[in-house]
Amino acid sequence: MRGIISAVSTAFSVLLFTSQPAASQDGDIDRLIERGRSVAIAGDCMACHRTAEADGKPYAGGYTISSPMGPIVAPNISPSKEFGIGNWTETQFVDAVRNGVSPGGYLYPAMPYTAYRGMTDQDAHALYVYLTKGTKPVDEAPQAKTDLPFPFNQRILMLGWNVLFNSAIPFQETAAAPGGHERGKYLVDTLAHCGACHTPRNLFMAENNDSYLAGGDVGGWHAPNITSDAVSGIGAWKNEEIVAYLKHGNAAGKSQAAGPMAEAVEHSFRHMPDTDLEAIATYLKTVPPVRAEGQTTPGFARSDAKAADLGQLDYGIDRDPKAMETGTSTNGEQLYVSACATCHQVNGKGTQDHFYPSLTNNRAVGGMTSNNLVMAVVDGVHRKTNDFTVQMPAFGEELSNAQIAAVSNYVLHRFGNEDLHVTEANVITLRNGGEKPLLVKATPWLMAGSVALAAIMLAASAFVWSRRRSRKHAAHEANPGDLQPLKR
Repeated sequence: MRGIISAVSTAFSVLLFTSQPAASQDGDIDRLIERGRSVAIAGDCMACHRTAEADGKPYAGGYTISSPMGPIVAPNISPSKEFGIGNWTETQFVDAVRNGVSPGGYLYPAMPYTAYRGMTDQDAHALYVYLTKGTKPVDEAPQAKTDLPFPFNQRILMLGWNVLFNSAIPFQETAAAPGGHERGKYLVDTLAHCGACHTPRNLFMAENNDSYLAGGDVGGWHAPNITSDAVSGIGAWKNEEIVAYLKHGNAAGKSQAAGPMAEAVEHSFRHMPDTDLEAIATYLKTVPPVRAEGQTTPGFARSDAKAADLGQLDYGIDRDPKAMETGTSTNGEQLYVSACATCHQVNGKGTQDHFYPSLTNNRAVGGMTSNNLVMAVVDGVHRKTNDFTVQMPAFGEELSNAQIAAVSNYVLHRFGNEDLHVTEANVITLRNGGEKPLLVKATPWLMAGSVALAAIMLAASAFVWSRRRSRKHAAHEANPGDLQPLKR
């Protein structure tokens, strides 16, 4: 049976997209490896295929990716012949990257093959050469394995999903080449797969391109609108601010990268050439604008903190690490002074060098959702740049859900969008990966309905069969010479 499924899988992948690996013209393996390394960086491969622990072996896998269907563990993609992709042919590799079909079966779109499908033949070839010849094999499997609940653990379902939603057309080398007029689009749509986070999802968890790059939710975090809209998006940002944000995770007076975006800065964008970052910025300013309903002011435009009684803020700061853990106060003002004011200042302005960012002129505080503010308090902020490491401690263990809601509401009311309100239930939801999509919510009911429908059909079939048998029996009793004997 498994062989049949594999054969059907291969046949459909060929129907979806057939590609012959690009051949190396000059045999310059070193050049190909370097190009493949650049593709892997732009594709942010390391952010997912790293180990669960920090500073593990490259491409060893084991990192857990949060998804609405459950945790997905990234596999080993080192050139290990036993545990990685060392035995994969190039055709098999390209099939996995573009079609989501590996030698072991279907992949989940947590691996953004719907974006990588647009990868040029030359980049796909270079990436294969880099991963198989330019990296070291890690001869061990990740300790954890992906184990989604039924029915999502039935990977064969991805066959139909791919037919419906995996339809990108590969870019031509001339358009995607550095300096090309479509380079920015190629990076945004394909290698950097920005839409995987920044485009909302439809009912079947595919990207809803009617709201292309208008913002989406990822594991409790909100990937904001990055269309050219001047209010909801980044239309009011200067190109150099976009480049600075991608390179350092900080656009002073506008936004700072945290969560999945901080990981993208650390593992991908900061290593990319400025020309590519400039191409991304140029392209994003051409994306059709999408305005969030009801938003009239950019999230970064709230510049003045509301007045506060400094006497009320003059609490002693208890620096005992156990102080908050054993404290029970849900006074947001007290919690802010104890936990936040040392870095962000009592007035919320941070420091002049922007190492500790201002809470005013900050999209996470002044925008239309409180998700990123709450998640920054829960998980902290960590990102490595080329010049320094940003580290905001996580307060998810020290503060209760009620306390996190209280301090978030204080920050929102004093420094940002006071129309937002965070409840303890909101914090619990975000901690658990955010609001579940309709497909996931409806699955138990769909499953129950399917079982009930099957039971009804079985009962109806039994009833019809019983009636027919009774009629035949009655006819046989009435005319025993005209009918064949009943079969027992």
